[in-house]
Amino acid sequence: MIENLDYKKIAKELFDDIQKVPLKNTPNLRRVRQKYSKKLAQATPEQILDFARYLISHYNYREFGFEFGLGFGFASEIIYYHKTAIKSIGVKELEEFGKQINNWGASDIFAGCLAGPAWRNGQVPDDVILSWANSADFWWRRAALVCTIALNKRSWDGHGDIHRTLKICRALAADKNDMVIKALSWALRELIPHDRESVLSFLRENENVLASRVKREVKNKLTTGVKNPKRKVE
Repeated sequence: MIENLDYKKIAKELFDDIQKVPLKNTPNLRRVRQKYSKKLAQATPEQILDFARYLISHYNYREFGFEFGLGFGFASEIIYYHKTAIKSIGVKELEEFGKQINNWGASDIFAGCLAGPAWRNGQVPDDVILSWANSADFWWRRAALVCTIALNKRSWDGHGDIHRTLKICRALAADKNDMVIKALSWALRELIPHDRESVLSFLRENENVLASRVKREVKNKLTTGVKNPKRKVE
């Protein structure tokens, strides 16, 4: 625990440091976040969540080309990289922080840093994520799919979860929203290293409803190792 944690002072220092960064891209801003993660390493989960709330309420600017609020972005990463704060996230906290997801970046940060890890670690039930997959709001449907990335992507501490991933993918196989389609492709591609046959079976079973983009990118990944072979990148 950090005695007398001054959220206002630390938040101002953090955003003053951001302003000093010459090139405000993701890697450089992440180095700023790492500095403050170290500074807050001894804080309690409750202190971290309160600090996150302060960042969102006072510094949620959309600057430097980032479509999501920077306060929300920094808050989510600070929670994720705090060893005990991320373990304190449950349905109540997700409902609170989920109020920020109204664009691509915020949806992915929410799912990647908060909801996905909490789901993977058993802190929220499958039914919660499935309810998002059935939401009328396409950002929540996208978030449900991006949550599966935390189950499977090795650099996100994923170890493979075929059953839960395909449950969400099946719920959204016929979705026509472009943001959801892109996330479905991503979810299936991340599952390939863990179970190629299950992905192939999913493509066959849903051939008539899947968007052409999903079929093309996932098949490319299966056969060439990349989603767009002509570009030679992921």
